[in-house]
Amino acid sequence: MLGIKYPVFQGGMAWVADASLAAAVSNAGGLGIISSINAGTEAVRNEIRKCRELTDKPFAVNIMLQAPNAPEIAQMVVEEGVRILTTGAGSPAKYMETWKAAGIKVIPVVASVALALKMQQAGADAVVAEGAESGGHVGELHTMPLVPQVVDALDIPVIAAGGICDGRGAAAAFMLGAEGIQVGTRFLVAEECTVHQEYKDKILKASDISTTVTGKTLGHPVRSLKTPFSKSFAKMEADPSTSQEDILAFGSGALRKAVKEGDRNGSYMAGECAGMVRKAEPAKDIVEDLILGAEKVIADFASRL
Repeated sequence: MLGIKYPVFQGGMAWVADASLAAAVSNAGGLGIISSINAGTEAVRNEIRKCRELTDKPFAVNIMLQAPNAPEIAQMVVEEGVRILTTGAGSPAKYMETWKAAGIKVIPVVASVALALKMQQAGADAVVAEGAESGGHVGELHTMPLVPQVVDALDIPVIAAGGICDGRGAAAAFMLGAEGIQVGTRFLVAEECTVHQEYKDKILKASDISTTVTGKTLGHPVRSLKTPFSKSFAKMEADPSTSQEDILAFGSGALRKAVKEGDRNGSYMAGECAGMVRKAEPAKDIVEDLILGAEKVIADFASRL
């Protein structure tokens, strides 16, 4: 449907997913994705144009629908001839007619069956069912129970996300009925990923218990690495004398600080599988390891039956 070689999506990570990473993943046969949270609408337009210079393969743009400039981005991707979109943080329904008229494939990220059904009704071409193991903004349901329930409820393809880091996770997702996978955390250490080296080092040093979820009291839970920032954020959340406004102000710009500056007071978003990421490597090697690893796992298991 998308014209890609392998059913591997690279997560549209805010401030992280730029043309460099997206093009590398697309050239490797997956679907590279550019984040629309990259310093404004024109900056994203420039990343789209740069990506076209780096690859002739399909790529996508991720649109965070609650962003203040979402309406501008929604129109800009039409102007730039983007062919594939993933969306999050809201419903794309009001843009769907325009996008469909432009021939764009729309793939929302969902965290529940109810939302998945709404997206299918709105005209989505597929959905990404993302479990709470993932980095960044998360829902309540986890990947293992979420994916098969979404698969059973929908008539359109489902891409699994959340906690998928190697061929074993990819194979499990396919066995649950997913037709593709989306991976974020492992691509943070791809050689083509332009995040600050401190961010990459923290991922490479992570263990199985290195992430935490903050923001639940605000209605916007986020999974990130345990750092001085996340610990301070959690402490503020637990303090009834601290207002939500003060908490939000404390968190404002924290992801950008981590991605661009490697600041200890930044928010280092990462999934629970961070402890499985052990080396930096080209995006091509990551994509191929995910698929070839899945093929090996499935073949090895089949031989035991």
